[in-house]
Amino acid sequence: MLRPGLLLLSGGSVGKLTDRHIQVGAIIEMIHNATLLHDDVIDNGLQRRGGATVNSLYGNESAVLLGDFLLSKVFRMCVDLQPEVIEIIASAAVQTCEGELRQTIRKREWQLSEAEYIDIIADKSASLFSGSCELGGLLSGADESEIGLLREFGLNFGIGFQITDDLLDIVGDESKTGKSLGSDVDKDKMTLAVIHLLRTVDKNERDVIKDRLSNSSRNKEILLSMLNRFGSLDYARNQALEFIDKACRSLSGLKQSEAKTALLDVAEFIADKAGC
Repeated sequence: MLRPGLLLLSGGSVGKLTDRHIQVGAIIEMIHNATLLHDDVIDNGLQRRGGATVNSLYGNESAVLLGDFLLSKVFRMCVDLQPEVIEIIASAAVQTCEGELRQTIRKREWQLSEAEYIDIIADKSASLFSGSCELGGLLSGADESEIGLLREFGLNFGIGFQITDDLLDIVGDESKTGKSLGSDVDKDKMTLAVIHLLRTVDKNERDVIKDRLSNSSRNKEILLSMLNRFGSLDYARNQALEFIDKACRSLSGLKQSEAKTALLDVAEFIADKAGC
């Protein structure tokens, strides 16, 4: 429940929390869970949050329909919200889907640039973080300047979070992450470490890497070795840390509070994960 947690902390950093914060936080979490149910179907995920996925227990049809059910519940829960709140929720949900679609359409596109990758994950992951922080401030009656700072925090936090998540998919331990790993390589999804590797090596090595990435019998240990040898994992880690640092700097414009300190602590926690 990281996203609703950020929503509550964002609201608490600029004002008082209300029952609306709880309601909207629940809506955000339900949207996120719906995307996870669908993601596990797409990626053939077997483990999520330390337990078996719905698709592995009950089949893809049940997992897709359960995700649809959660989204339908969200529609009902939104009917009595103010228009500005509904707009932010709807925009974040649309961006999330657009980002996922763009990533799927452009998999195996080995020439994908770093800027294009950042743009994709800003939509598919960071938009829901950014929207959560923006909603927290809006529901607490924050002014436009404060809401803008919280929105910026969520956006950069979300980008750093996704770069870190992509790293863990390569080097993480399933017993610690609680979910199936290796799906990005298996599904030919471009990640920052791979983008860095492809632009760093010479043409002959690049062709070999592309061939390995395209080969269904690819050796992940060899790929991991190359990512280490050319500094691609370290590069991705450093980029994740830069986005997290940028997120933290955006909060400097907010007055000091326990909630603000907690936001910075959450960012530090993600930064520690980026160090793997």
